[in-house]
Parts: sequence; C-alpha cells; structure tokens
Amino acid sequence: MNKLLMEENDRLQKQVSHLVYENGYMKQQLQIASVTTTDNNSCESVVVSGQHQQQQNPTPRHPQRDANNPAGLLTIAEETLAEFLSKATGTAVDWVQMIGMKPGPDSIGIVAVSRNCSGVAARACGLVSLEPTKVAEILKDRPSWYRDCRCIDVLSIIPTANGGTIELIYMQTYAPTTLAAARDFWTLRYTTSLEDGSLVICERSLTSSTGGPTGPPTTSFVRAEMLPSGFLIRPCDGGGSIIHIVDHVDLDVWSVPEVLRPLYESSKILAQKMTIAALRHIRQIAQETNGEIQYGGGRQPAVLRTFSQRLCRGFNDAVNGFVDDGWSLMGSDGVEDVTIMINSSPGKFFGSQYNTSMVPSFGGGVLCAKASMLLQSVPPALLVRFLREHRSEWADYGIDTYSASCLKPNPYTVPCARPSGFPSSQVILPLAHTVEHEEFLEVVRLEGQAFTPEDVALARDMYLLQLCSGIDENEVGACAQLVFAPIDESFADNAPLLPSGFRVIPLDSKPVMDGPGAARTLDLASTLEVGPGSNRSTGDGETNIYNLRSVLTIAFQFTFENHLRDDVASMARQYVRSVVGSVQRVAMAIAPSHISSGLGPKSLPGSPEALTLVCWICRSYRIHTGGELLRADSQSGDALLKQLWNHSDAIMCCSLKTNASPVFTFANQAGLDMLETTLVALQDIMLDKILDEAGRKSLCSEFSKIMQQGFAHLPAGICVSSMGRPVSYEQVIVWKVVDDDNDDAANHCLALMFVNWSFV
Repeated sequence: MNKLLMEENDRLQKQVSHLVYENGYMKQQLQIASVTTTDNNSCESVVVSGQHQQQQNPTPRHPQRDANNPAGLLTIAEETLAEFLSKATGTAVDWVQMIGMKPGPDSIGIVAVSRNCSGVAARACGLVSLEPTKVAEILKDRPSWYRDCRCIDVLSIIPTANGGTIELIYMQTYAPTTLAAARDFWTLRYTTSLEDGSLVICERSLTSSTGGPTGPPTTSFVRAEMLPSGFLIRPCDGGGSIIHIVDHVDLDVWSVPEVLRPLYESSKILAQKMTIAALRHIRQIAQETNGEIQYGGGRQPAVLRTFSQRLCRGFNDAVNGFVDDGWSLMGSDGVEDVTIMINSSPGKFFGSQYNTSMVPSFGGGVLCAKASMLLQSVPPALLVRFLREHRSEWADYGIDTYSASCLKPNPYTVPCARPSGFPSSQVILPLAHTVEHEEFLEVVRLEGQAFTPEDVALARDMYLLQLCSGIDENEVGACAQLVFAPIDESFADNAPLLPSGFRVIPLDSKPVMDGPGAARTLDLASTLEVGPGSNRSTGDGETNIYNLRSVLTIAFQFTFENHLRDDVASMARQYVRSVVGSVQRVAMAIAPSHISSGLGPKSLPGSPEALTLVCWICRSYRIHTGGELLRADSQSGDALLKQLWNHSDAIMCCSLKTNASPVFTFANQAGLDMLETTLVALQDIMLDKILDEAGRKSLCSEFSKIMQQGFAHLPAGICVSSMGRPVSYEQVIVWKVVDDDNDDAANHCLALMFVNWSFV
C-alpha cells in the first residue's frame, strides 16, 4: 500500500505541475492579448469608451459565468478541478499529519489537517477494495456518511463535452449544538475523468467572487463557503481504488458565540466529521460487500446502518428544531436553562417511518426539552462511556417507562421526575459496530423492579435502541455521542424511533503539568465529594493531562396528548434539569486533576488516602502470605501506587459491613477493565453479584479462614463484569487488609487479586 501511495503521489505531483504550468501559460497569453489591444488604441479613447459602455450596459464581474451560460460554469469547474488537485496531491495548503490516528495495517489511511490557511481543511488518502465508479456513487450520496447533512438538493445537471457533469447543489447541514445557527452551502460540483482513468468529483461554493448563479435564499441558516474540495479516485491494478479526499470550508466563525469558535476553527473536528467519516464509510461498505463482516440477529448490514442514520437524524432534528419541520418554541417558566419546543405535525416530521399509533387519536404531538452547557476538564469519551455504562446514575426509570409507553395505544399518565427514580439494571446486547469500533449499535434491556404495589405497573422490562460513538480517548477532535430511542419487543425494521441523548464535543485542549493518565479516576475510590482545598501542587516531570473544554448538548423527546401538554412540558423541563445536575456531578467526579481548580477531585500520585491504602494492601499481603505483591525495589508511596495501578492482574478492595454484601471501594486499571466500569461507579458493584454460584460458595467456605489466618486461595472459576460479560480466572488470592498497627477493626477491608483473568 505504501509503495502504491508513493507512486501515486509522484504521478499526481507531476500532473499538478503540468496543469499549473498550462494555467500560467494561458494567463500569460491572455495578458499579452490584452496589452496588444491596449497598444492599438489610445489610452484616453479606451478609458472614455469603456466608461461610456459601462454606463450604458453595466455588466457583472464575470459576465460569462451566469446561470444561462454553461461555458461559464465549465470555466469555474475547470478552475475548481485545478485548485482541488493542487490541494489533494500538492502543497497549495500547508498540511501536517494528524496525530492520534491508528497506525498499522488496519489503519484507514493517511490523514492530514491544515495549518495557517483560510478556513479549515483536512485531507486523507486510503486504499479500498471497491471499483472507482462504486466509490464515486457512495461518496456522492453525502447523507449516507455525513451525519451532519440534513438534505442535499441537486437543482441543475449540465453535461459537458468531455463526458463529465456539472451540478448545482444546495445543501443544508445541522448545527451540532443549540447555541449556534445551522450552516448551508450553495455549490457547483464537477464530475469528470482524467487521462489516466482516474475519477474526480470536485466542488466549491458559488459566490459573488467566483461568479455563477445565485443560490436559494436562507432564513434559518448561515451561508458557509466550501473552498475547492472533492475526491480523486484512481483505479488500482488487480481491483480496488486509491482515494484522495480534501475537505476545505469556511464556516463563518464570527457569527457564533466566542466560546464556541474553536468548534468552527478546528481542522481536526472537520477531519473527524467529514474526511475520516467518508473513508470509514467506504471501507465499511467494502468489507460488507466482500463478506468480511457478519452480523447476528438476521439483520442485513444496510438495515442496521439505516437504524444508525435514523437515530442520528432524529437527534439532530430535535437539537436544531427547524420551523419547516413543524417545531415551535414553547414559553419558558422564567428560567432559560432548558428550551422546550413542540411539534404538532409529527407525521410530516417523521415521514413514512412515523407510527400513527404514537399520536393520540384526540390530538397531540412531540415535545423536546433540550439544553447545552460548557464542561471544564472532562474528556468527552470518558463522560459518554460512563453515561452509557451507568444509566442508573442519571436516568429515571419512571420517565423511561413513560417514553416507552408512546409505543402503546394507551400511554401511562405523566410521571413526576424523581431524583432517585425506580431501581433498575441494564443489559447491553450488541447489534453491530463499525470497522474500527468507533461506533456501535446495540439494544439495551432495562430490567425493572417493584417494591410497592403502586410501582407494579411500571416495573417491567423495556428496550432501547442505542447508538454510541466517539468513546476512544485517543481519537483527536472526535465528538462523543450517546443516542437512544425506546422500541418494543418486535423491533421491526420500520420501528418508529423518537431519539434522545447526549453529545459532547471538544472545544480545545491546553496542556498543563499534572499526573499520569491513571490519576484521572484513581482517587475517586475514596470519595466523590469535591470542593475547594482538594488540590495540591504538582511535582516536576508530571505530564500528559490536558485542561479540556467541551460543550455538552442534551435533548429528550416525549409524545404528548393535547390536554396534557403543559404537564408533559413541566415533567420534561424538570427531568432535563435533573439530568443536567447528575451529569455535572459525574463530570466533576471524573474530571482530571489540574492546576488552579477548586472544582476537581484530589490529584494523584500523592493523595494521602490512596497512598495509605496501597501501602496497607502491600504490607498486608507480605504479612499474611510471606511474599511480595510488588517489586521489592519500590519503596516510595508514588512508586507503589504506580506499580499497583499498572499490575497485570486485577487487584481490588471491598468493604465489609455488618448485614451487607461486600462492596468494591478500589480497583487498579486491570480490575476496572475486568469489571468494565470506572472508579466512580465501582462503589455500586457488590462482590457477590460478580461471582457465580461456585465462586460464592468457595468464598463462603473460606471466609472464616481468611478472618483467622489472613488469606486464602480460591480455585479457578468464572465471574461476570458489570456489563454481564463472563470472565475466567486461574485463581483468586484473598487477604485481609490491616493498617500500620495491624488492626483491621477500623478498616473492615478485603483485598482480592484475580490472577490471569480474561473475557470468555
């Protein structure tokens, strides 16, 4: 692949140089012709006659480039082609390779972003096992792979003499947050073939400076500009294609609030949203076509992709609330933190996929409660991963039940949003994932329980179709998103979807001196309380943590009956405020420690609680077993903490309380990986819930020995993670943790080490 790309780059560099030379030669000839004409006439007569002619017949700057002049449009198209090729294979833009891309044979390709250019730009080059015509067909269908594309209308198609086509296109895109207007584009797209058989699809905006016809007027959108961009698709010997992609846009950054401008000035975000998304989509289609990807459940890949697209589109529609979709603003309760919009024409809004049974027969519609907020020092991937894995931390089971009732002919009455809600657990059933696992579709089963007779009607299993993306912390500029919609047990291909969810977009990152990445959550074993005075000065040589800023957008949708509209609005407003409060609490708890912040948790290494606990764990192991848990040369607290955190076996601590199941209070990184959780949610997991029946019996039989002798070995067995996945282990070493005075009465703590664990 590298050899092919290098040869392709050399060939295209020569071609670009030739085109640039020809373009310069033509300009030179035109200038010579102009000078000759001027020499044959007196300067005065030319100026006077020119002024007279301009007064009599005023003409535009580009008279040959109007809507009725295909030759003029072809001129624009050829210029666009030359500029696009100079970006795709040359140095018309100052490109720098994008960091954080997955290396190796599984990489999607080579990705670069612009530096110090007008607007923002990204380019990529990759190899796929599809023919150029098929690749071109996929790339032209922009809504299938560009999730921010609301609609694209081809208003005119003009064939060219060389066998190509010129298209005049109007495209609308969604705004990613509720805080800025959406963008639209008026462009010319040129499709043609080069002499070597390569296909080119290039595109640029038509403006007053380029000439050409004027685009449709806009009211709800801000007109953005697409600078020469496109796709170069070259056939490979033996099949397949090499694809060069360039995206270059000016999103009119000055029209958005200052705090959001990094979102519109980031080439990395553009690369993730458009350039890399296009490459990934083509690669996904190629592998599905070749039979390399198999999905369970009897669903075709195209059907599952349609579900993902519908979830994203429904969530984007809710966040944007366009008037032409039927949305209208509802009055507030005096506090502007939550926006309520209603849509009384959901049949138009949902199209043919809308289930008329979701609308009450005596009138109603869809209500959306949404809010956006700024988060400090929270990695988007980490936050969304927590929201996905620990729904009970923020969701209300009663509200989930009300949302699910829209699928039934007789909805439940409107509940009140309660901070605690009803207890429930979730089981995640995977459906599909993309090639690089950056996005996955799944069904979530919510298992309800009832503790009072009044709750029996609400205590039933429910199902959500859920789409999660962007939870890889190594992805630079990636948006993290969790979108879900209630479904019934039948889960038909045309099931109605009313999506709600979260979107977290990174704004920027500023490097500060701090502890290692593990410090992000390590100290949370001791407490979730945060406040002033919980920070310390960082030591020398500590790096790799960033002061992150991101914008969180929340949108929840509900159906309503007309006579209950105000009640549903009140419930939705209260619920979103409750969710915002929960997310803020979680965000503060999982935020990395950073300098000059009174809101972050205590930083590590150096937290007295964590260092003391690690010393007790290691010392107790040595006292009870006579061996060393860690290397003997690690004497300092910081070194012990780092070694324990990075230990390959899963090491955990659980508290022992009278008449209560042991609850985990601490785990190293391997332990968190095994349990598929975070330290924030670790304290919600009980030891007896992860052990199978044999493991529980073995622990009970050895418990008195552990209390008397201080330790015991449990045989190999199977346990389950917090997500329900089975985990095998060779043995479990259990020992009693004692303090410096060899007293366990104050601690009531057991340490466990799962040796050589692995997912089954």
